[in-house]
Amino acid sequence: MTKVDRRIVKSQEAIKNAVVELMAEKPFDDITIQEIADRANVNRGTIYLHYTDKYDLLDKLIEEHMDNLRELCRSASDITFEEGNYIWFEYFERHQLFFSTMLSSKGAPYFRSRFLELVIEEFKPEVDVSSGKNQGLHEEVILQFFASAVVGIVEWWFKNGMPLPARVIAEQTGRLLDRNFD
Repeated sequence: MTKVDRRIVKSQEAIKNAVVELMAEKPFDDITIQEIADRANVNRGTIYLHYTDKYDLLDKLIEEHMDNLRELCRSASDITFEEGNYIWFEYFERHQLFFSTMLSSKGAPYFRSRFLELVIEEFKPEVDVSSGKNQGLHEEVILQFFASAVVGIVEWWFKNGMPLPARVIAEQTGRLLDRNFD
């Protein structure tokens, strides 16, 4: 196992935090590498050492969160939607600035579609149109419907200042999903 230099990890975290903080303040296209460097307290060269440009930085940041959510789904594959949702909403809560920024008008325009694709990907194995409540329905309609609902409720939760605790929103959305996918 290779040893990771803690200074590199610390610099990368500072850079990622800086870009998210700046995106909460102004549109991504208006942010410069110099502003990111200043906010992260690193040299511009340090950013270019790890990322091609600010778009590469944003892409890698988004993919990191998508990978983390995908991994949470895998670790929760044998539990109910209600329990699994709580794991996701805890993650959303811990990374509130990132998700609220990405899902707001100041966020990256393609983040929502990436998030929607991930939810569809994770729901796909759960959809059974051969029997039960979903018999006769088109699989893609079911996937789009429920994925849009999940993304929409996450957006609502952040845009309204997280008016319900993570546990409550997870329980309620999980119960709604469990009703359909039982």
